[in-house]
Amino acid sequence: MQEFADIHALAAVQGSHLGHSPWHTVTQEQVNQFADATGDHQWIHVDAERAAAGPFGGTIAHGFLSLSLLPMFSWQTYRLRKAPAMSINYGLNKVRFLQPVRVGSRVRDSLELAEVKETPKGLLLTMRHEVEIDGEERPALVAEALSLVVP
Repeated sequence: MQEFADIHALAAVQGSHLGHSPWHTVTQEQVNQFADATGDHQWIHVDAERAAAGPFGGTIAHGFLSLSLLPMFSWQTYRLRKAPAMSINYGLNKVRFLQPVRVGSRVRDSLELAEVKETPKGLLLTMRHEVEIDGEERPALVAEALSLVVP
């Protein structure tokens, strides 16, 4: 994990790879809880018996579940010694789901601080995420996530 004094120290490394998060195992319980939270109970996510005979050989995580792990991965990859007054999700520039995440797989994030823009309200960070699947060549997803950080 990289550590920075504050948001300005992080901003100074714009264009840098910040590192990798620890591996996270995606469990069926996690997928089921996400299905309950979102109302998406499609069989490829929650019906292990039917999914075993399906195209992925078992249940898979929702793409949006994989995407929802990005904040957790970010805070596992870098830390600010002096926390900002506020940090909010500002949106996404693009997201591509490249490969399904099978339940039981381990995933981690490769994180890059792609861009920092000063705004009247604070610093707008663009983070490039690539969620890797242990043992697979292609990532599960790539995304550009935006955060507005008020120092």
